[in-house]
Amino acid sequence: MSDNEIRVLLVDDQELFRAGIAVIIDAHPDMRVVGHATDGFDALNRVDELEPDVVLMDIRMPEMDGVEATRQLFSPERVNRRRRPLRVLVLTTFDLDDRAATAIRHGASGFLLKDATPAMLCDAIRTVHTGNAVLAPRDLTALLDSQFRSRTAIPESYTLLTDKEQEVFAAIAKGHSNLEIAQRIFASESTVKTHVGAILRKLGLRDRVQVVVFAHDHGLM
Repeated sequence: MSDNEIRVLLVDDQELFRAGIAVIIDAHPDMRVVGHATDGFDALNRVDELEPDVVLMDIRMPEMDGVEATRQLFSPERVNRRRRPLRVLVLTTFDLDDRAATAIRHGASGFLLKDATPAMLCDAIRTVHTGNAVLAPRDLTALLDSQFRSRTAIPESYTLLTDKEQEVFAAIAKGHSNLEIAQRIFASESTVKTHVGAILRKLGLRDRVQVVVFAHDHGLM
């Protein structure tokens, strides 16, 4: 296995479905299935054992579902002891699934319908591996709005952002790429990456997906 391959863990209680997804993923030279899990409990153990880059997580499973498994995977103690970044992509049969929205709040990078094409699946894996959301910010906002969660006060940590960082924050929340942000603020991409890193650090967020969730929950969209 190449060090450049995306390591994928499949979590689903249906063996036939996992086998089919594994064939699709393993056909691509830049990604490889490193293991399977049948429920949330199994997923937690397999993540610790195999250290995948991306987990494809079924949302509805017996014993422990994908929502609770995602919550536990991104608990502070597990994140702190992890040697490599982890991304979770939720798989569901329902569009605008309320459980999927909850999983995203817990740290998932988006969701994909189970009837997605093989090309869409592999593109989604690559997307979340780079720290981006599978859903566009507008669609992600609609999904979060479906939970009717009330806005909360803007935390003090947001006020620690510089004016330029707040400008970059707003652009991330709208779904702009680093290149697009660089063009908007007349800066280099490396400068934008520095701003993004500072934003994530100051707000205690893991990735750009969480920036969208943060902006939504605090009325900063």
